[in-house]
Amino acid sequence: MTFELILVIITAIAGVIVYIDRSVWRPKRERSVTTEKEPIFVEYARSLFPVFLIVLVLRSFVIEPFRIPSGSMYPTLEIGDFIVVNKFAYGVKLPVTQTKVLSIDLPERGDVVVFKYPNDPDVDYIKRVVGLPGDEIAYLGKLLYINGKAVKQVYQGVYHGEASGKMMTGASLIDEFFANSDQPHQILIDQEKSGQDLMTVVVPEGHYFMMGDNRDHSNDSRFWGFVPEKNLKGKAFGIWMNWDQGLNFGRIGQGIN
Repeated sequence: MTFELILVIITAIAGVIVYIDRSVWRPKRERSVTTEKEPIFVEYARSLFPVFLIVLVLRSFVIEPFRIPSGSMYPTLEIGDFIVVNKFAYGVKLPVTQTKVLSIDLPERGDVVVFKYPNDPDVDYIKRVVGLPGDEIAYLGKLLYINGKAVKQVYQGVYHGEASGKMMTGASLIDEFFANSDQPHQILIDQEKSGQDLMTVVVPEGHYFMMGDNRDHSNDSRFWGFVPEKNLKGKAFGIWMNWDQGLNFGRIGQGIN
């Protein structure tokens, strides 16, 4: 049972108790000749229902927090980052069922997206969108090709990691430029690890091709295929805290490019 389903059930139960109390139990207490106290469970339900409802609405339709547990998105996201995700960036979905009720926008190449892992929808993944519906994607010799053209890369030097990121010290830090943006995002290439080559594939309609920025240490679409649009949960846009071997104040408030 997911946290979202538990939250929906608790909110519904509290709401039903508040409704029944207002329409049935409270009038009876007011008509009673004796002084009846409000039941403790009603008091708790009345106090907590607005809180549960606000949390449910915010988490389901506005923003949702996530914690980064792995190094697949270094250097953009580090182990221990607590991020916030825009839940309505790609449309409004009902909680639990994830039925889209309002379309707003579509993912763009370069977006950092949280989605349900296609092989296990109970697990959330975070990767970068590199392939849109209809794109031809290939990855050869540690170089990404989109629609037959190599994506521009500019070497920036040797990466020096901190805390858990020390495991990636020595990797090549590279600026990667997608054609739809003048602003690069950074990736890591581990020259000591063989690359996972991928011959040309075509992204189906309604699907996306995802890759981690830590290219040689990422379990992504090169291994398990495309992500259906229905699996998208939202666009990551900010880091509100980092806790990895202690609190890292330098990452608090950073945006995600």
